[in-house]
Amino acid sequence: MHSALRTLAAVGSLPLVLLSMGCSRSRHDSTENYYLVATNIKIPYWRTAFDGLDRASKDLQVRAEMVGPDTYDPKAQQEIFREIVRTKKPTAILISVADPGLMKADIDSAIAAGIPVVTMDSDAPDTHRLFFIGTNNYQAGVMGGRVLAKHLNGKGNIVVFTFPTQANLMERLRGYQEALSDTGIKIVETVDVHGPPSIAFDKTKEILSNPKMKVDGFVCLEATAGKEVADVLTRQNAKDKVVVAMDTDESTLDWIEKGAIAATVAQKPFTMAYYGLCALDEIHHNKPAQLNTDWRQNLQAVVPSIIDTGSSLIDKSNVSTVHKSAALR
Repeated sequence: MHSALRTLAAVGSLPLVLLSMGCSRSRHDSTENYYLVATNIKIPYWRTAFDGLDRASKDLQVRAEMVGPDTYDPKAQQEIFREIVRTKKPTAILISVADPGLMKADIDSAIAAGIPVVTMDSDAPDTHRLFFIGTNNYQAGVMGGRVLAKHLNGKGNIVVFTFPTQANLMERLRGYQEALSDTGIKIVETVDVHGPPSIAFDKTKEILSNPKMKVDGFVCLEATAGKEVADVLTRQNAKDKVVVAMDTDESTLDWIEKGAIAATVAQKPFTMAYYGLCALDEIHHNKPAQLNTDWRQNLQAVVPSIIDTGSSLIDKSNVSTVHKSAALR
């Protein structure tokens, strides 16, 4: 487990600029220590989230660290979370939950011990986490499903690449299913891409080589599969397939510009991490009298249930603008 614990430290030193949350840097002290527990910290999505965490830590002048496994590994994430709670004396924790069922007891135990826990990116709604900050993943799925239906003219067979146990991806799939429910588009296979990116690459090759399997489109519910699928389609000159991806790493944007990916649904991991740390800081300095409660059912809750950071569609019409802005970061 220790080899999976990679730390990116962010120690702030700039004046506070905070979204009118009423925070003051003068109230902070050296004992404050915030954590973001991510999934697969090697992928560009989480590097962008770290940029948001780093910016917030500098604005607040607090210490914050992003930790997590180097690959998608829910069990390793659980062990990292447990180690933080057990040995690091965290002020508060922000976590993107890989497996809500696996993490439920650990999140609830941290809350019971007085450690505020907020989920971001991927939720664990059946825990006592204070709230979720991130994409409305159902609406993101609806957005992707509508553009897919448009490109396929409302009919055809598709393959979905996903992590089946991850809550945010389950919500995206539900959104796709709703958007496609009144079309002639059918999901003929759902592929678990838990593991190396080569899984999506190899599976796409297998599908294209199987004459009995007629597939017209590919839906990628997470960040890594889209570029792998696009690579295979380009190598095999399969220009009649539609790919809808997720997120905006440089390779995905490149494939949109080349025409191999029709569109991608963009999220705001920078905003999630930035606002998430600001919220945790505010909670720490104005802690509710009781953390261990079901905030969703509390009509006088002092925290929201969900903060939606928004999503948008990137295709050929706007990809060059997005690409340029990403290069300027």
